[in-house]
Amino acid sequence: MSATLEPLEPLESSEPALSVRQVLMLERVLAGEPEVVAGAGQLDRAVRWVHVAEAADVGVMLSGGEMVLTTGVLLAGDDGKQAEYIQSLHRAEAAAVVLGLGRAFPSAPDVMRRAAERCGLPMVVLHRPFPFAELTEEVQARLVRRKFAAVSMSEAVRTALTGLITAGAPLQHLLDEIAHHSGCPVVVTNLAHRVLATAGERSAVDDVLRDWERIARQAWGHRPGRSGTGGGGAGDGWIRAELGGRGERWGQIMLCGYRGDTATGRLLADRAAESLVLHRMLGGTSAHTWEEQSAQSLLTDLASGVVPARQLLPRARAAGLPVNRRTFVPLVVRDGDPAELDRVLRLLGLPGIAAELTDGATAVLLSLARDQDAAVLTANFAARLTRTVVAAADPRTSWDDVPAGLREAQHVADAVADSAAARALPPVVRLRDVHLRGLIRLLRDDPHVQSFAERELDGLLCGTGDDLLAVLRTYLATGRNKSRTAQLHHVSRPALYRRLEAIQGRLGVDLDDFEQAASVHIALLAHDAQQR
Repeated sequence: MSATLEPLEPLESSEPALSVRQVLMLERVLAGEPEVVAGAGQLDRAVRWVHVAEAADVGVMLSGGEMVLTTGVLLAGDDGKQAEYIQSLHRAEAAAVVLGLGRAFPSAPDVMRRAAERCGLPMVVLHRPFPFAELTEEVQARLVRRKFAAVSMSEAVRTALTGLITAGAPLQHLLDEIAHHSGCPVVVTNLAHRVLATAGERSAVDDVLRDWERIARQAWGHRPGRSGTGGGGAGDGWIRAELGGRGERWGQIMLCGYRGDTATGRLLADRAAESLVLHRMLGGTSAHTWEEQSAQSLLTDLASGVVPARQLLPRARAAGLPVNRRTFVPLVVRDGDPAELDRVLRLLGLPGIAAELTDGATAVLLSLARDQDAAVLTANFAARLTRTVVAAADPRTSWDDVPAGLREAQHVADAVADSAAARALPPVVRLRDVHLRGLIRLLRDDPHVQSFAERELDGLLCGTGDDLLAVLRTYLATGRNKSRTAQLHHVSRPALYRRLEAIQGRLGVDLDDFEQAASVHIALLAHDAQQR
């Protein structure tokens, strides 16, 4: 069995080792007219060193990964020695054997060739002799240069990542730096293979996430040691390293489709893993915090509408959110702790993600089976929470409608924020429950509404009317109940009457007139919405 060799393309200086194929394609070796006579399918083996040896028992001198050069002068005429010679190389895990044809062997010996083929050991014969020392010198020099380049690259990556960590950079900046050095998408997952963070060219990352379920299943189909390459359909270049410390594993980082040398990729993955563990330790964060950040990024992008929902679908699926044939229920919880909400989701067995969108507002996206009662499950979720307002949008059966649903839930939550009427609302508040306050919130940025509010309240917006403005707010919120207003402001009824008279005088209105009181009330709602 023989193989044809093509001229060698320029070698990447970052590679710390050469393969058997690369050594054979060196110009000096090509001058010797090499022919692969056995083990042609193993030419990508890494060559750790080149060793010239004529001893019949050379195997005892090897430690693995060597390319052995020989003329076979001590093996000629003895089939047993020839077979044993190949077996000893195989046991020593040699990378290949190169036999220079000449006086000892004018052609490839069948015994050695057959033995090498059975062992899967690449065997090469040189039809034109040349000094082995020259090849040894060139290969050793290349190996040393590449090893030095790999170490330099490793240290450069370590220095860059350490600098980011000491500067307090967020996780994403570290991953961007890793993706820059690796030239491929980078994915961080928890132990359940849910994606916590990604970096790299957006389109390439989306391609990985789009097929993440299959990739994760195949890449983690076996369990190598500290780091390894993915198996099955993940293919070459899928290199991962574990994240953890003190005997505890809590995640993995994967280089997805790394195109460089595998050893260099593993080195880079290990440097990245070390830095992420250090980032977690120094920043006081945890894998759970990274999960929150991942959910926050996804829900923020969904709610903002800047990124089309269809483009966010791979990220949602990779984060572990069921998306096929589901009913989505967007919620916003006032004063909710994302960790507590996530705990309640797990307690109730509800698939979903939770993350803080803005101060005091946490979004929750439930993903329910089509045959589940969304209203009942949402009510059960709200019942588990205390001292919070749960705003809900109507269920969505299409993923493309989720962004509008999140914005609707945000709108409802804003409408009841800091409202005295919130105590009278149901546990789950919907758009139909916020009435006029919801409309005002929706129109609060309209210039006409802003002008109306300033015009109606002009007499109390001068800085000296803050106390009167507070009294007016309570008076209107309680349905113009004077007794209740006096009680809430801790003043007597006569004192309250004097303040109400002052308010009417400054505004030029009669608060006993329903239409005028309603106009002032609407203006006050608009003013509060704008200020908030």
